[in-house]
Amino acid sequence: MNIGERLRRLRGLKMLSQGDIEKRTGLLRCYTSRVENGVTVPSIRTLEKLARALEVPLYQFFFDREGPPEPPIFPWQSSVESHAWAKSAKVVRMLERLGSLLSFMDDRHRRLLISLAKKMAKDSHTQAGEIKNAPKLRDQTTSRRSRSLPSAVAGRKARKRRS
Repeated sequence: MNIGERLRRLRGLKMLSQGDIEKRTGLLRCYTSRVENGVTVPSIRTLEKLARALEVPLYQFFFDREGPPEPPIFPWQSSVESHAWAKSAKVVRMLERLGSLLSFMDDRHRRLLISLAKKMAKDSHTQAGEIKNAPKLRDQTTSRRSRSLPSAVAGRKARKRRS
């Protein structure tokens, strides 16, 4: 995969010159030329700038076919499961980072960490069940106030009648 050739092709399709790319990205024209000729390999940040300037998604520098690529299915995922339960990309990134950290652990420490996580999940599930099944306690100040309020009103009315 040659990013320089793809950059030149995408720039040609959009009918932009290297000078136009320079104005849109702030990257020097000679830098764009070096990337297109394969002398320099741009960083991901630079590729993001170039993609924004060309108004194309970033994956087009790496993917030949039309449309976005299919997301990979890793051995620990089923085809249906693919992070559908995660609410945000932040959660997915956090879990991927956790997975990479787990790969550095030896098997004994990994088992210890997983058993600890299972215990914590079980305890939190038990606590949630206890809270859910706890008897509802009435607020005693509210119940006293609600009982004494009608009698206080009745007492005022009685005093008004007397006077």
